[in-house]
Amino acid sequence: RCKTCGEYIYKGKKFNARKETVQNEVYLGLPIFRFYIKCTRCLAEITFKTDPENTDYTMEHGATRNFQAEKLLEEEEKRMQKEREEEELNNPMKVLENRTKDSKLEMEVLENLQELKELNQRQANVDFEAMLKQYKELEEEQRRKEQE
Repeated sequence: RCKTCGEYIYKGKKFNARKETVQNEVYLGLPIFRFYIKCTRCLAEITFKTDPENTDYTMEHGATRNFQAEKLLEEEEKRMQKEREEEELNNPMKVLENRTKDSKLEMEVLENLQELKELNQRQANVDFEAMLKQYKELEEEQRRKEQE
């Protein structure tokens, strides 16, 4: 979002941009690029860099990023995983508890999957064309009776 006028500039928007290679910044041999674009409403200059590590970009000047739910969720999952690993290192009983929780969760998932498969099997045996044909025949019969 542009800091000057508040215009939303979407990620997929096409622009004529000026591109330059950022000096002394490389990620695994990939060069990092800086792009200069103009806001569509107020023509203020906005700059951002590519971020190949996260397959994203980082804002530098002239605009702000909107709320990023996916990125926050990933960070939260990493933090929770790290906490769990640290807890397991210190407490052997916690390792056992986590294993039992994981196995229970896996069993529940397998049961739910089996139920869904059975449900799909039951629905696969239903012939919708025959049902529609039968319904049409009943409607025609009712019309005939009404006309008589």
